Amino acid sequence: MTAPADHRVLTVPEGLAGERVDAAMAQLFGLSRTRAADLIAAGHVELDGAAVAKSDRVLPGAVLDVRIPVQIDPLEVRAEVVEGIKIIHDDDAIVVIDKPVGVAVHPSPGWSGPTVVGHLAGAGYRISTSGASERQGIVQRLDVGTSGVMVICKSEHAYSVLKNAFRHRTVDKVYHALVQGHPDPLEGTIDAPIGRHPKSDWKFAVMADGRHSVTHYETLEAHRFASLLEVHLETGRTHQIRVHMAALKHPCVGDLTYGADPTLAKRVGLERQWLHAMRLGFEHPDTREHVEYESTYPDDLEHALAVIRDAD
Repeated sequence: MTAPADHRVLTVPEGLAGERVDAAMAQLFGLSRTRAADLIAAGHVELDGAAVAKSDRVLPGAVLDVRIPVQIDPLEVRAEVVEGIKIIHDDDAIVVIDKPVGVAVHPSPGWSGPTVVGHLAGAGYRISTSGASERQGIVQRLDVGTSGVMVICKSEHAYSVLKNAFRHRTVDKVYHALVQGHPDPLEGTIDAPIGRHPKSDWKFAVMADGRHSVTHYETLEAHRFASLLEVHLETGRTHQIRVHMAALKHPCVGDLTYGADPTLAKRVGLERQWLHAMRLGFEHPDTREHVEYESTYPDDLEHALAVIRDAD
């Protein structure tokens, strides 16, 4: 999306004769010299119809043509309905959705694509105002590249209750993951701390000084090239399943970030990790009854699994 621009055209007055272009812009437009220099370097400034350098001098009567792109707050929630988000359940306290791949839960620096909170705002849902402004009502997150079921809070009471439930690990979070090879044993628990990767700040790794992280898994199907696992998260660290399975040398199929085989990913037609949030169970914040919500595999994961099954 191209940011809108503030377009300004001014004639250089006598009093600025001989000034550098960046200094003249600073005085004429109320900008800092640094901001003016950045606009010049980005090609947003013309003097008498021609491109300029920041050290060029201006003459009285010359025409300065400046386009100043509006700086968009990366954390601003943009209300827009997102195709593919399904509403599984909706009541006064919560809304449960099925999140497609390619959608972030909330805005963040470096992400300009669609978000769950933006969709809910665009679709007219009023959600809890608790939490940071860009992630109000959010008590859990799924990676952009992970699909599946998640809950968002509509009331302040629900936010408080469910935030606590996630913190105290009383929420049942069940994922399905298609991983390369065959984990040994076929079911088990991975208890290994996770921290930021020492060489890539956008990745995570098993680190001695990382945060306590526990993943339980069991094999549902074992195939020639890969195994379908059911995974229960005891903790909820960023990229937890992906990191733990990679540490076992059984990365999620298609997860090139964490060492998956690109040839196999291409063979099954995946451009993301085979990981899906299947079920979410918790005590409803209003009724106090145990509720459980389920999702189904999206088309890309269903297709990849069919290819793996057919290869036996």
